[in-house]
Amino acid sequence: MNSKKNIDDKIAMKTSAILICGSVFLFINAAFYKVLSAGTATLNGAQMFTIFIVLHILLLLAVFSVLFFLMRKREVHSLLKHLFIFWLGTVFYKVFALVQTYISGISKRLTPNLEKDTDKKNVMQNSISHVNIPCLSSIFSEKEKELIQSTPIEVIGILSYFATSLFEKNNLDEVLWDITENCISQLQLEDCVIYMLDRGKKVLIQKAAFGHKNSGERKVVSPIQISLGEGIVGRVAQTGRFEYIPDVTKDPEYIIDDVHRRSELSVPVFIDDEVVGVLDTEHSQKNFFTASHILLFRLIAKLTEIKLKQIHTKCTLNITDDNAYFKELDFLMRETKIYRDATLGLDSMSEKLNISGNYLSQLVNKLSGCNFADYVNGFRIEDAKAKLKDPEFANYTIISIALESGFNSKSTFYNAFKKLTGILPKEYRQIP
Repeated sequence: MNSKKNIDDKIAMKTSAILICGSVFLFINAAFYKVLSAGTATLNGAQMFTIFIVLHILLLLAVFSVLFFLMRKREVHSLLKHLFIFWLGTVFYKVFALVQTYISGISKRLTPNLEKDTDKKNVMQNSISHVNIPCLSSIFSEKEKELIQSTPIEVIGILSYFATSLFEKNNLDEVLWDITENCISQLQLEDCVIYMLDRGKKVLIQKAAFGHKNSGERKVVSPIQISLGEGIVGRVAQTGRFEYIPDVTKDPEYIIDDVHRRSELSVPVFIDDEVVGVLDTEHSQKNFFTASHILLFRLIAKLTEIKLKQIHTKCTLNITDDNAYFKELDFLMRETKIYRDATLGLDSMSEKLNISGNYLSQLVNKLSGCNFADYVNGFRIEDAKAKLKDPEFANYTIISIALESGFNSKSTFYNAFKKLTGILPKEYRQIP
């Protein structure tokens, strides 16, 4: 009986001691943690972690000293074992919480910068999308420019592609086929035909087409002629006003071309206030065309007018240093470091900018003095040069640095580096 009572007393004593020490442990630990949390603004992660461990060691030593005085010697070992397990769990939890707090602090410090960069990019994109499309100021009236400003960003992107795609075209056929093949296709339309007016015969002749009327060889399949004033197209050419027919079954003058469709949009093309052609599109659905389609077709017709006048007068568009597309390209290179993408090429970059590849090529040639590949490699080489001198990249191999900078092969990197610096990467790295 006495033996059982002694065992119960020992268990009760150990349990009480563990609970008391644990409570003291948690209380002091919480106080330390509060102090450290308050100091996160002035202490870095390493300093906080060091202070945390030192305080726990001192606390552990203090508690163990008290236990040696309070407990009988033969009971201390068992008690310390239980207490050590308790302490280890507590420390692990607090270290985890401390690391989480530290990471959270870093995140908060970085977030404003990321938001700032995002805002900067948005401002740049809005600027590119709404102004400085080549010749907008001279092509469109103030009222038309106000309409452009209010249109969705996708519409402006398509208009931007039209303007730049026509930039390098130098004859009538190139302009007309580019509009139907490359531009109208972006609108995902079923059909588009450009008619040009023969004033002598007073007929409209199909000159370029997208859809079933296109044979794939820049030749209109079974071209038809429409007399001035005949059908919807002839009516638009005669009046000089665009027409949108939501349901062609209700228009007795509708002319079937290749197949019968349900809705039609026709927009006149002018030169010096005289109609010279018609931009026409049809769709198999009723009420298909929207206000955005109508606006785009009217603006495209205006762009076509300017381009045809330039061909007639043999004048060209100029690329100036304040070109908005080049500014965005420069922003993407310097701020977002898009050159680090090894797959970046002329086509993918022109797609990002919503301009034609030929226009981008001419743009870079004129304003940077080199071709697109050399222009991009220039940024990559500067990036690699910085890494070759950076102590943090001291253990990186040269090819690793090349890959980090956007090159996809050793030979390309070495050739570009030698071309732009006159020495090899290894030699550059050894320069003090």
